[in-house]
Amino acid sequence: MRRCFVCAADMLAPSERHLIYPDGRRRLFPLACASCGVLLEGGADASRCRAHLAEGLGAQTFVSDPDAPYGLDLYTLRTAATGRGRGIRPLDAEGSAALRHPHDGHAARAALYALDASDKCPVSLGLLCRPSEVDAALAGLPAQAGWTDDVTILLDSDTIPPGAVSVAGFPAGAVRVAARPLEGNFAAQRNALQALARHAWMLQLDADETLDPATGRLLPALVALAEASAVRSIGLARFNRVDGVLSDVYPDVQYRLNRNDVRYAGRVHERPLLAGGWPESFISLHGGIEHRLSRAHVAARSRRYEALDPGRGRPEEEDALLRPYRD
Repeated sequence: MRRCFVCAADMLAPSERHLIYPDGRRRLFPLACASCGVLLEGGADASRCRAHLAEGLGAQTFVSDPDAPYGLDLYTLRTAATGRGRGIRPLDAEGSAALRHPHDGHAARAALYALDASDKCPVSLGLLCRPSEVDAALAGLPAQAGWTDDVTILLDSDTIPPGAVSVAGFPAGAVRVAARPLEGNFAAQRNALQALARHAWMLQLDADETLDPATGRLLPALVALAEASAVRSIGLARFNRVDGVLSDVYPDVQYRLNRNDVRYAGRVHERPLLAGGWPESFISLHGGIEHRLSRAHVAARSRRYEALDPGRGRPEEEDALLRPYRD
């Protein structure tokens, strides 16, 4: 198994983690995914693991099987469940604590429910683009009207006056255009956009990114799931397609769904700052961000980023982005 059977990350590594099951059994797992945290036996078969987990996630209550070739704690179960459009609820106070202190070593037990039938919290949508890209950004908005009623487009400019624009499917005043020069600092631009959200959570996209409306429709339920366990940031997989071909840089998780008070750091390859660190975030697998790139853009991207923030441009990522996806 090259990639994780839960999240598809190419991040399986040796592990000394163990799980304790309700019957008192303790198991040591030699492999773990550094992205979602699932644990694996050596030589585990991905198809068998995937089918076994899918069966467990179809029940009303998930109970870890001590004889399965994989294991997960409650934090990892939450991510795995989103891949089936489901959420989790801890069964007791111990489970609630486990979500706040992963990975606590206890095998997962939780109630399961359908995200599309759960509580929801409103989510704002924020778009970053250049003035030349605003028409295309506006043209794509009607498809998102089913899950958000607050949109801000922040342009890289200091000359365009702010104001509301009319977009089909949105109430008057719901879509606004603002302007601020990027000045080579992506975190500062994202932070400015965060501050313009009218709702407590905002999803941010760039001009060369799109979101399937079906993925968007589950975001309000994901936010409610996050609020129930003091999570402040949710990561979504990003499908990098270079001239239409899926890149090997996948899932390329982007933490773009955040509480509006979360701030980013880093002039390039910016990431959210979380006071409690990564336990205040989780990854959702219910869908992803589509990222359209050209080979020419990929070739110039890392060098441009390196010039903006020496040592952080990730020039080594160029080859991986140009390599087609491998299982």
